[in-house]
Amino acid sequence: MKKTLLWLFLVGFLFQLNAQPAKERLSLDHYTDYEWTSNPQLSPDGKQVLYSRTWINLKDDRRETDLWIMNIDGSMNRFFLNGSNGRWSPDGTKVAFTRKGEPEGTQIFIKYLGVEGDPTQITKLEKSPGGMKWSPDGKYIAFTMHVDIEPALKLSGIPKPPRGAKWTKAPRVIDQVDYSADRVGFLERGYRQIFIVPSDGGTARQITSGDWNASGGLEWTPDSKKILFSSYRHPEAEYARGHSNLYAVDLRSREIAELTTRDGAESAPKVSPDGKKVAFVGSLYTKNFYQDRKMFVMNIDGSDVKMISESLDQTPSAGMWAPDGSGVYFNVREFGNSNLYFTDLNGKVKKITDGNHMLSTNDIADNGQAVATWSDPHNPSDIVAFNLNSPKDISQITDVNSDIFDFVELGEVEEIWYTSKDGKKVHGWIVKPPGFDPNKKYPLVLRIHGGPHGMYHVGFNYNFQLHAAQDQVVLYTNPRGSTGYGYDFANAIQNSYPGNDYDDLMAGVDEVVAKGYIDESKMYVYGGSGGGVLTSWIVGQTDRFAAASVNYPVTNWFSFVGTTDGAGWYYNFEKYPWEDPSEHIKRSPLMYVGNVKTPTMLMCGENDLRTPISQTEEYYQALKMNKVQTVMIRFNEEFHGTSSKPSNFLRTFGYLNAWFEKHNTKKVQP
Repeated sequence: MKKTLLWLFLVGFLFQLNAQPAKERLSLDHYTDYEWTSNPQLSPDGKQVLYSRTWINLKDDRRETDLWIMNIDGSMNRFFLNGSNGRWSPDGTKVAFTRKGEPEGTQIFIKYLGVEGDPTQITKLEKSPGGMKWSPDGKYIAFTMHVDIEPALKLSGIPKPPRGAKWTKAPRVIDQVDYSADRVGFLERGYRQIFIVPSDGGTARQITSGDWNASGGLEWTPDSKKILFSSYRHPEAEYARGHSNLYAVDLRSREIAELTTRDGAESAPKVSPDGKKVAFVGSLYTKNFYQDRKMFVMNIDGSDVKMISESLDQTPSAGMWAPDGSGVYFNVREFGNSNLYFTDLNGKVKKITDGNHMLSTNDIADNGQAVATWSDPHNPSDIVAFNLNSPKDISQITDVNSDIFDFVELGEVEEIWYTSKDGKKVHGWIVKPPGFDPNKKYPLVLRIHGGPHGMYHVGFNYNFQLHAAQDQVVLYTNPRGSTGYGYDFANAIQNSYPGNDYDDLMAGVDEVVAKGYIDESKMYVYGGSGGGVLTSWIVGQTDRFAAASVNYPVTNWFSFVGTTDGAGWYYNFEKYPWEDPSEHIKRSPLMYVGNVKTPTMLMCGENDLRTPISQTEEYYQALKMNKVQTVMIRFNEEFHGTSSKPSNFLRTFGYLNAWFEKHNTKKVQP
C-alpha cells in the first residue's frame, strides 16, 4: 500500500513538473517591457557582433538605446555601453558611437575594447553629427554636420533695446523652399557639410563647403584619401526634385569631382574591395510621384555606368560588395517579405535567402559571415547570423523578448490573396484571436498603412496582436500604391490618390466577411498618415463600419500642399492647384464629408509638420457642422504620428479601445 501511494505521489509530482502554465493574452502592460534590436555590426574578423538594443524608460517617458556585444554564435551576450550608432574600427580594437556629451548635444565617443575606464569623447560639436564612417586606415572618422550661413535678411536701422528691456523674441526669417521638417521643426538656414575628426581626438575639419547639402552614406576610398557622397551641386538645387549625383572630395586639396551626371537621383555609394568600382542605388527622373530605383555600378572615376538589377522589378537597398568583388548583395522588400539578393556585375540577379520573414542583412564580413535583423508574424525583431556559403542555415542569436512571449499566446496570422473590383490581385493578411473558433462571430478591424508608397509585411506587429488579444479579427492589406509588388503596382495611384485603392480595401473586407466569422455590425476601420487619408475617404463613401479613427490625415489637398514640410507634394497631381484645382478638390476627403454617417474619431500630434493638425481641424469642424459623432484627440509633444512617446503609444491604443467600445454595434440607418 505504501509503495502504491509513493508511486502515485511520484506520478503526480512529475505531472505537475512537466505541466505547462496556461498562457495569457498580450496586453498594453506587456508593452512596457518590450525591446527592439537593430543595427548589427560585425567585427572585422567576423567573430563578434555589436548591436543596438532599445528599451522603454517609462519613468522618463522615452525610448533609450544601449549598445550590446556578443560572439557570433550568440554567446557572451552582454551590455556594452549606453549609446547608439556603434561602428567598429577597421582593426577591431575600438568602437565609435554617439551619445550626449560636453558641453551639450550629441558627440562622438571612442571605446577601446578590453581597456577599463570610461569612453573617450573625441568631439565638441555645436550640431549633431550624422553618417559616421571610419577611414580604412583607422586614423579618421568622417561625418556630416549642419553649418549655418548668413541670414536671408538682416535688420536695418532699428534702435537698440533699452537696458533691461524684455523685447519679444526676434522673428524667424525664411527664404528656403523647404524650411521645416517633421520631428525637427523649423530648419536652420544652412547646409550639411562633410567633416573629419582624428579618431584619437582633436579638431573636426570641414571638408566640403558651398550652398549644397552633402548627404549621409559617406564612403571612403581604400587609400583613405577621398570620400564619396551624394549631393546636387547645381544652381537652384532646392528646386531639383528627384535629382542628386555622386561626388568625390579629396581630403588634402578639398577639390570635388562630380562622378555622375545622369538626370536622376543617385545615393548610397559603395566602393569595391579593390577600389576600382562603385555600386550605388539610382533612379532616372520621371514626373511620376513614385520614383523607381535600381542598382548600378561604375568605375571609380564615374565612367561606364551600368544598371545591374534591371531584371528585378523591385527596389534594392544600399549595396554590400561580395568579399571577392564579384558582385553586390542587397535587401529587397517584396510581397510582404524581406530577403537578401545578389547581382553579379553582368546583371545576373539571384535570391540568396528565402522565407516568410522580414530579414534585413546589415553587414557581411570578409569570411562571408553575415548578420541581420529578423522578424516573423509571431516573433519580434531579433538578430540572426548566417554564412553566405550556407544561407539556409540562419541562426537566431538573440531573444530579447522571451521574458514576455514565452508566456503569451498570440493570434494566428493567415495570408490571403484576393481580387479587387477591376480584377487586380491584392495581397493581405488576417490576424485571428487566440483560441479562434470559426463558428463564432468576431468584430473586424481594418487597419490601413500610410505612405501611401509603403508595404505591410509579415514582421511582428504589436498593435495587430493587441487587437487579436481582445477577440477582434484584424485585416491588413497592401492596396495599389503599395511597394513590393513591382513598379506598375506602386505607380498605379499616380494622379489618382485616393481612388481605386479604396476598391482594393473594400474587396478585402468582402473577402473576410465571406468566410462567415465576422459580425458585420461590429466592423471598424482606422489608419494613420496615408492610412488616415484612406480612412477619411472610406467614411465618405460607405457607412458599413460601426466606427472609424482618422489619424494624422490629409483631408484637403488644396490646403495641405502649402503647409506640409516640403514642396514635393505639389507633384502629387499633374498640375499645380492654382493652374487647375480640380484633382486637388476631387481627391480631398473633406469634399465628401457630407456623406459621413460613421462615428469618426480624429487623432493628431500638436507639432505635426508632415500632415499639419490643421488638416485634422478642418475635418473635425466639418463633421461637427454635420452633427456626426466625433472627438478630436490632440497629442502633446508629438510630431507626425501619436506614438513617439511610450505614454502616447499606450494612450493611442486606449483611445481606440474606448471609441470602438462606445460604438460597439453599427446603427441601422432609416
